[in-house]
Amino acid sequence: MKIPEPTIERLPVYYQCLYRLKENNVVIVSSEEISSRVGVKASQFRKDLSYFGEFGIQGLGYPVTHLMERIASIMQFDTEHKVAICGAGHLGYALARFPGFAKWGFKISHVFDKDPAIIGKKIGDVVVEDINLLPYDLKVPMGILTVPASVAKETASLLIKSEVNAILNFTGVKLDIPESVVVRNVDISHELAVLNFHLMGKPQ
Repeated sequence: MKIPEPTIERLPVYYQCLYRLKENNVVIVSSEEISSRVGVKASQFRKDLSYFGEFGIQGLGYPVTHLMERIASIMQFDTEHKVAICGAGHLGYALARFPGFAKWGFKISHVFDKDPAIIGKKIGDVVVEDINLLPYDLKVPMGILTVPASVAKETASLLIKSEVNAILNFTGVKLDIPESVVVRNVDISHELAVLNFHLMGKPQ
């Protein structure tokens, strides 16, 4: 059975919500409570879970820890996934240092850059490597692109030749890549522009 993409995108939202509930020592939660916290209808929450089996306890709700563990298993947050970052500038550096990846099962295993002043230095516990070493088999399924837009396509090509099968693209450039490679585009400037539009109101 094919799982709808919006359902897959909502599962991490549910997981994050449950994580916070667990931190606040909540043991049982209702679908209505989840609904109010994440902005999804309770019926939609229940439907999303139904693709993966039975979860709740009739008349009680959902055990927070158990549901967290089930979603973690579905999304494989309970398995370590290595990630390579290309571009060790301000954004790449910040992502490489971000401690929150660990709870989702992600580990930054490689950081690449072309700047001789950065190559060989450590970001956290990862040594920055020369990007000119690519391509080689990284044995890493995912890559993050934080390089300048002018070299985005060629760097993406290097990652693909290095057996990376999924790319999180922060460059704002549309990548020409094989259909077998999954890409998620994150354009921060675009998102800020949309936020600003809503903040200022529609033009008269």
